[in-house]
Amino acid sequence: MTSVQGNVVDIPTEDGVADAYLTRPSDGGSRPAVLLSMDAFGLRPRLEAMADRLAAHGYTVLVPNLFYRAGRAPVLDLPEFIDTAARPDIFQTLGPIMRQLTPEAAMRDAGAYLRWLESCPAAADGPVALTGYCMGARLSLLTAGTYPDRVAAAAGFHGGRLATEDPDSPHLVAGRVTAELYFGHADHDHSLPPEQIDRLEKALTEAGVRHRCEVYEGAGHGFTQSDTAAYDRAADERHWEALLDLLNRTF
Repeated sequence: MTSVQGNVVDIPTEDGVADAYLTRPSDGGSRPAVLLSMDAFGLRPRLEAMADRLAAHGYTVLVPNLFYRAGRAPVLDLPEFIDTAARPDIFQTLGPIMRQLTPEAAMRDAGAYLRWLESCPAAADGPVALTGYCMGARLSLLTAGTYPDRVAAAAGFHGGRLATEDPDSPHLVAGRVTAELYFGHADHDHSLPPEQIDRLEKALTEAGVRHRCEVYEGAGHGFTQSDTAAYDRAADERHWEALLDLLNRTF
C-alpha cells in the first residue's frame, strides 16, 4: 500500500461551512473518490485512520463533519475509549445534535459534498463510492437514491433504522438507486431488528438493485470502531474485505 497525506478542508453548504478530512495517496494524481459518512460519535482520529487505510489502497477519501451545524470537529469532548454503558451522558449530549441532521438537511449536505468532489483535483472524474457507519450507513443509502447519477457504489456497516415504517425510511429510495450496494449488518442489533433486515432485502430485490446484505454473526452495533467498547476485530476485518471488494469491482 502507498503512503497517504491528509488535511482538513472546508466545504460550503447551503446551511454554512462543513469542515472535513480529506486524504489521498501522497504520490499525487486524481484517484477514484469515496465519501465516508461518520457514525454518531463524529469525525475523530479513528475515522481519519479508516480513511487513511482506504486512501492507501488508491482512493481519495472525504470524511465530512456531518455535525458542522453544532461546531467544528471534534464537536464533543470524547474519551479516548468510548464506552456508552459507563458514560450514558454521551448520548444525552448527542441527541439534540443528531436531531438537527434531518434527512432533508443531510441530503442537502450530501449534494454539497458531491459537488465539492467534482471540482477536487485529487478526485477522478465520474461517479463516486460511498461508505457509512451506524447512522452513516443510513445516509449512504439515502445518498445513493437521491443522487443516483453521482454514485457508483455504496456500502453501509452496522446501520440502524434502515427500513422502518416511517414515511422517510431510507429503504423507500430503493427504486431510484442505480449503484451496487453492500450492507454488513450487526447481529442482534436493536436498531435493526430482523423485520427491518427482511424489509430492506425485499425492497432492494423488488427494485432490481444489485446488492448483497450480510449479517455478521456475533458482532454488535458499532463493530468497526476500535475506539469503542463495541469493537470486534474479526468483524472489522471482514468489513474491510467486503468494502475493498466492492470498490475494486466499481473502479
